[in-house]
Amino acid sequence: MDLTWSETQVALHERFAVLGEELGDDLDARDREQRFSTSDWARCAAEGVFGLPVPVEYGGLGLDPVTCAYALEGLGRGCLDNGLLIAAGAHIWATQLPILRYGTAEQKRKYLPKLCSGTVIGAHAITEEGSGSDSLSLGTTATVENGHYVLNGRKRFITNAPVAGLFVIYATVNPKLGFTGVTAFLVDADQPGLTVETHYEKTGLRTVPWGELRLENCRIEESAVLGRPKQGGKVFATTMAWERALILAPLLGAMARQIDDCVAHAVTRKQFGQPIGRFQSVANTIVEMRVRLASARLLTYQAASDLLAGTPSDLPEIAQLQTSEAAVRTALDAMGVFGGYGYTTGAGLERHLRDMLGTRVSSGTSDVLRHVLAAKLGLHANGLAS
Repeated sequence: MDLTWSETQVALHERFAVLGEELGDDLDARDREQRFSTSDWARCAAEGVFGLPVPVEYGGLGLDPVTCAYALEGLGRGCLDNGLLIAAGAHIWATQLPILRYGTAEQKRKYLPKLCSGTVIGAHAITEEGSGSDSLSLGTTATVENGHYVLNGRKRFITNAPVAGLFVIYATVNPKLGFTGVTAFLVDADQPGLTVETHYEKTGLRTVPWGELRLENCRIEESAVLGRPKQGGKVFATTMAWERALILAPLLGAMARQIDDCVAHAVTRKQFGQPIGRFQSVANTIVEMRVRLASARLLTYQAASDLLAGTPSDLPEIAQLQTSEAAVRTALDAMGVFGGYGYTTGAGLERHLRDMLGTRVSSGTSDVLRHVLAAKLGLHANGLAS
């Protein structure tokens, strides 16, 4: 894996870092109010954030996953709105990517330009009350009636749902078939029979909305199938590989920013007549932050490199696990370095910590990721495949 960046890659990374610094106005107020920024979303769209992996013919930049990760790292270094970053990741990796990989020519023409331009926001709907960790044991059904599919069921904890215009929804055509009966569908938000409810008060990531989907005799055309019938498990597995590898790439930049802030504080803040950075406990804390970042960064880029090569691996799960855990630990350590001020809301560190805790839940909790990794190691007779 070669991480020698070209001038073009460096320029994009730096441009996205500058863009990130220009986002997040009124962040504290929006965090309190759980309010999504449509203006920042539009700004990201205008700068090409949502088109990173999408071919130019559909309005994207057509970049490889390693370059995408580097660009998003830059965005995360500048942007303080972690909710916006997660919303963008769910939009790109869990909605655009499966359409790009499995969509028909007509589906790509219909949806990708709108998703790249940000005029339509995407959401990925698989989680249900009875199928959290076991994502493919679905209760949502898709019954064939007169050349249509009729969807019935409920989805919960869906990122972007209240603002989404398009959903990738997973349902089973026959519950008795289990994993092999799952099918993925593209469903517009205004489709009759689909209702979005919002009633979640979240601990962190409050600027990206969650919602619950209710499907009641939602009748859709056969052309809404994404991929092929009964291949939803394959679509989901591919989606999870890309999302887990890349959705937390912005956190690499966020952690780097926190480390820089801690170093600057440690060399200027004095106690007992000397900078606190000279105290071994403080210095070691910041060094450990740097070590965790280096580990997460290498794993993320190796996972992205494997995606580029088309090499199946367990690195997406490892990268997400390491990056999310490192981000939480780094946020805690930063609060310790800043002491009493770090514990105040004015420092912004408590909001960041609450946000980082949310990254240990999205796309699979840390325990679920460990379970998936154990299955890939052959430790479970009937382990999870995705």
